[in-house]
Amino acid sequence: MPIGLVVTGANRNAMKLVRATIESMVVERPEPTDEQPQGMCLDKGYDFQEVRELLAEFGFTAHIRARGEEAQALKREAGFRARRWVVERTHSWLNRFRRILVRWEKKPENYAAFLHFACALITFRAAGLFG
Repeated sequence: MPIGLVVTGANRNAMKLVRATIESMVVERPEPTDEQPQGMCLDKGYDFQEVRELLAEFGFTAHIRARGEEAQALKREAGFRARRWVVERTHSWLNRFRRILVRWEKKPENYAAFLHFACALITFRAAGLFG
């Protein structure tokens, strides 16, 4: 399920958008506890101390793997799945909407509206409310 999104140019480093993405979450998340910590799975592009501190500020446990670590784990463990497959799956779902795949809108507000609409549709379909 998509839980937050930020619209910006493609040339912007993703690690600079972590705070804005976390703050854009619509659903109120439960308070993390020692018994039920909340993890955030990210790839090598987010491997910065600034990102780790920001995730700790919001109460997330950072799961950031370096490049090549997942490939080695795939070779060692049968059936291993990368944790960030959830994000890649969501990108795939969003790319099924032609209006989003190629950005035709000039105003970022209009593009964000279509992204929100697509995320709502994905959520309703996953909940079994739409076909």
